[in-house]
Amino acid sequence: MALDDQPVAATENGGRELYSTPEYFKADIPFNSELICIIQNDWPYSVPPEIEHSLIWSRVPVFHPTLIPPAIEARIQQDGLCGFTGSTDSIESLPSLESCLPTLAEWGITMDNLVRSPSGSEVEERMVKNAGKEVREFVKRRWKENQWETAWFVNPPRLQSIRGLAHVHVFARRKTAEEEAAWGA
Repeated sequence: MALDDQPVAATENGGRELYSTPEYFKADIPFNSELICIIQNDWPYSVPPEIEHSLIWSRVPVFHPTLIPPAIEARIQQDGLCGFTGSTDSIESLPSLESCLPTLAEWGITMDNLVRSPSGSEVEERMVKNAGKEVREFVKRRWKENQWETAWFVNPPRLQSIRGLAHVHVFARRKTAEEEAAWGA
């Protein structure tokens, strides 16, 4: 990007503000930046009507060597990144993958033909979580945890629909007034 092509973001008073292009997707990229575009998915997945399926398209890469140590690179290339925000439920309290498979049976999905990496060591799991920290923090900033519950994922590069133009899928559910009140309690 040439010096006179530096990315800009609109300011509150309608002006434009220059900022430097990060090497990779960062949590503090302004929502109105020319580097990203947040849209509702034109081809949403089959989700309940109260779930918003948004895409964050990014002109800067999400996967970056400084965030992905060699010890987990193969796993990230296989599985991508994913996470949850705004939930008070523990992972252990959620339905197991096995309990969800009957819903997918008509498409022939079984535990035997799922392609996924086995869980790693505690250290590797922390590295995987850290690899997604910029996306997770951006999602938390855009979909405030006290108001929204989200699940997000970034496909690995081999599964991205448009190579060189990264995107994040975000499934967001607006919390009820009772859930919002409980969040701050």
